[in-house]
Amino acid sequence: GTKRYTTAFHRPATKNAAKAPKYPRSLKANRNKMDEFSIIKFPLATETALKKIEDHNTLVFLCEQKANKTMIKKAVEKRYGVKVIKVNTLVRLDGLKKAFVRLAPDVEAMEVATKIGLF
Repeated sequence: GTKRYTTAFHRPATKNAAKAPKYPRSLKANRNKMDEFSIIKFPLATETALKKIEDHNTLVFLCEQKANKTMIKKAVEKRYGVKVIKVNTLVRLDGLKKAFVRLAPDVEAMEVATKIGLF
C-alpha cells in the first residue's frame, strides 16, 4: 500500500446518481412576483407629498423594499402610462421604501394624481 504521513482518512469519491423524480417537488409555476402592482404599493398623500406634486412635478409612492429605481420607473410608466425622468428613493424606519418619481415636463403630476384618485 501507499505510505501516508498524515492522520487524515481518505475516502474514495462516491458517485452521485442523477435524480429522476417520479413527480416534480414544486406544483406551482414560477411567476415573476415583482410586477408593476406588487412593486408600487400605494401613493402617498401627505402634506409634503402634495407640495412635491405641485412644485416639482413629482409623485410619491410607497414601494416594495426589494425593488430598485429602474424597476420602480418601469412600473410607474407601465401602470400609469406616463414618462418618468428620474426616481429618488429612501427606506423609511418602518421598512417600506419611499420613491419620489419625477415626471416629464409635458406630463402634469397633478392630473396623474387626480386620475389615480389622490384627491
